Amino acid sequence: MKIVIARCSVDYAGRLTAHLPEAVRVLMVKADGSVLVHADGGSYKPLNWMSPPCWLTTADDGGTMMWSVTNRAGETLTIRLHEVLHESEHDLGIDPGLVKDGVEAHLQALLAEHVETLGRGWTLVRREFPTAIGPVDLLCRDDGGAAVAVEIKRRGEIDGVEQLTRYLELLNRDPLLAPVGGILAAQEIKPQARTLAEDRGIRCVVLDYDALRGTDDTTSRLF
Repeated sequence: MKIVIARCSVDYAGRLTAHLPEAVRVLMVKADGSVLVHADGGSYKPLNWMSPPCWLTTADDGGTMMWSVTNRAGETLTIRLHEVLHESEHDLGIDPGLVKDGVEAHLQALLAEHVETLGRGWTLVRREFPTAIGPVDLLCRDDGGAAVAVEIKRRGEIDGVEQLTRYLELLNRDPLLAPVGGILAAQEIKPQARTLAEDRGIRCVVLDYDALRGTDDTTSRLF
């Protein structure tokens, strides 16, 4: 991983255009090729980024170092480094990945096994689908073949909605996947989280842990 702290300006050109005026920011170039632009404040997510596969080239733009990052879709992230304050490179090795607590991990495994809980004709593409900002719990295809990212929580709260929103922003940049829908699946979903999710077009699904495990026979219930 390469880490650069620099006074920089950033321009994104693709399905839309965006500009970050000159300021001190942290630039991260990860081993998988992804490039992330962070600020020291505000949201904890990157201000902008380019996910792999992408290609970074450098050039001298009238005495200013310029990074140009391009992906397969032709989207471009242009970073002009007006002043470099720090630069370092580190080999972090292979990360073992996120180890979830027992219930949440078990929910993921059970829902992956019984993905039609989300809808008739649904199929599982992959568990722990990798992205530049972390793995999506499940990536599925609905009965129409559209991609759907599923974030699984014991308790669905606003943080979970924000996390899934970041994944969707990233996944929808991939022309091979877009458009990608989202589902927040949890044993309990807070009203505020449900309101925010539905406002963003994210579907909420309440999971019955016992039913997924097969220990609760819903067909024999009287109520």
